[in-house]
Amino acid sequence: MSDDNGERRNVLPGRGPGHGLGAPVEKAKNFKIAWKKLFVYMKSYKVIFIGAVILAAIGTMLTLVGPNKLSDITNIIEEGIISGTTDLGAISAIGVFLIIIYGISAILSFLQGYILATVSQRTARNLRDDISKKINRLPLKYFDSSSTGDVLSRVTNDADTIGQSMNQSISTLVTAITLLVGSLIMMTVTNLTMMATVVLSTLVGFGLMFFIMGRSQKYFAIQQKNLGAMNGHVEEIYSGHNIVKVYNGEKQAKEKFDAINDNLFKSGFKSQFLSGLMMPLMNFIGNIGYVAVCIVGAILVLNGAISFGIIVAFMIYVRLFTQPLSQIAQAVTGMQSVAAATERVFEFLEEPELNDESEKKTVLKNVKGDVEFREIHFGYSPDKEVIHGFSANIKAGQKIAIVGPTGAGKTTLVNLLMRFYEVNSGDILIDGVSTKELTRENVHDLFCMVLQDTWIFDGTIRDNIIYCKEGITEEQVEAVAKSVGIHHFIMTLPDGYDTVLSDKTTLSAGQKQQITIARAMIENAPLLILDEATSSVDTRTEKHIQEAMDKLTEGRTSFVIAHRLSTIKNANLILVMRNGSIIESGTHEQLLADGGFYCNLYNSQFEEAEMD
Repeated sequence: MSDDNGERRNVLPGRGPGHGLGAPVEKAKNFKIAWKKLFVYMKSYKVIFIGAVILAAIGTMLTLVGPNKLSDITNIIEEGIISGTTDLGAISAIGVFLIIIYGISAILSFLQGYILATVSQRTARNLRDDISKKINRLPLKYFDSSSTGDVLSRVTNDADTIGQSMNQSISTLVTAITLLVGSLIMMTVTNLTMMATVVLSTLVGFGLMFFIMGRSQKYFAIQQKNLGAMNGHVEEIYSGHNIVKVYNGEKQAKEKFDAINDNLFKSGFKSQFLSGLMMPLMNFIGNIGYVAVCIVGAILVLNGAISFGIIVAFMIYVRLFTQPLSQIAQAVTGMQSVAAATERVFEFLEEPELNDESEKKTVLKNVKGDVEFREIHFGYSPDKEVIHGFSANIKAGQKIAIVGPTGAGKTTLVNLLMRFYEVNSGDILIDGVSTKELTRENVHDLFCMVLQDTWIFDGTIRDNIIYCKEGITEEQVEAVAKSVGIHHFIMTLPDGYDTVLSDKTTLSAGQKQQITIARAMIENAPLLILDEATSSVDTRTEKHIQEAMDKLTEGRTSFVIAHRLSTIKNANLILVMRNGSIIESGTHEQLLADGGFYCNLYNSQFEEAEMD
């Protein structure tokens, strides 16, 4: 709901504190904490996840048998060259054995890949579901200070990053660690001197890898934040592109986009460049290992300490030992992205929620519509109160108009009535029952509402009118459409009430408003709120809608917020607000006769109308 006070919600998204271009970037949380939260979240997949890790480890270990068998083949060939007779049967047997081993390894790798892909995508789906549910449990004050695009980025980009990168990074990491440890064990068993040669030549690579990882993690966190800022800005400009064009704001919008884009480029470049250093670095270390094995192996062969086949085995072991370093570097890059995305997603999921109301058993039914405000005090922030001791007693079926200048607190009053916000002190009662004793869902069921900001979703006209309402007949839909004067227009469309409304469907602001008014009439709740409901329609349409509104308000307690005072002449009670307090109250005729603030306000509008 829009607000009209000094602490109003953002008209366009992306203006909240902490999400602007110059907001300080919070230091990245601990890498381990982010992953720990993710693993705790995935506890329902614990068994199959561990199974996938075991399959990956077994499949990798099977490949470690190869170098020793190739060493045996090399030795058999070497002996055959010396003796003149080569045992081809033994070579064939080893070859068949290797084919079987490698085949089993490939099957196990396929299975673990399938399982991890399933787990990661289901986790991403669950995160999106939880974010969607979380949105409904968050108080409106969170969205007052948050960018719409940033929230959307957490649902889409961050959740997708977790789903895609987690699968690749974990699979790669498990395989790499198993290969690293396994090859180290096999090298130790084969020849201790050669093993020490390989390890010493690659120790530098380990040190540099961890150093780079520590430096690059913070840039991944900054990159995800900048991506959220980019989404927020694009969503903001797209939703308000007409305003941008009218006020020639293209240059300013482009400058801000360029600034965000430049920040995103810098953080993306630093994170990718630093993490990208790992792969060529590991390749360099691997090549050093090859050289070391050749030199030391040649010396040992000449001294008769090892056979030539061991050199062949270690040439493969060097690759199996250094390759995991490159894979670990690649996996760590993905894990850093996952950690940054996880931090943002769980930061959102851990936001304070609305109070749990499951213990509330009071349910209002068959409501008459008596409403009482008792000494209401409220402020959007503790240091700035906008409603000061508001009190009013409204009888069932009355039409109450709330008028006053911008910032008087009119819409804020309705926000409190609907429990979109909680009062600081005081109480609001419906039929003598405090709304604090009712659940928010029960309170919302008691109201139908038409706002000055129309909301039309992708769907048919019929779906938009009967939104969330069951058992509505075609006759009822047409009846409310006729009441608000839009039936004729709908019937001129090719598909009538089955016409799908989307971004490509052209509806005027007034037509959208008429649909939202029809939606409120279908809701048929005992209390009605009209917040500038006719602000987007022309005078002729307004007159037609006003007649429909008069029918709609019959027998209902109605709260009408209006700047156009001509629309509330027939109100049973007019509350004139200024600076959060009621300064006048009475009927239209009484207030005019008093000659006070309302009279001056009404006459000024009348004079403007005469001038027009």
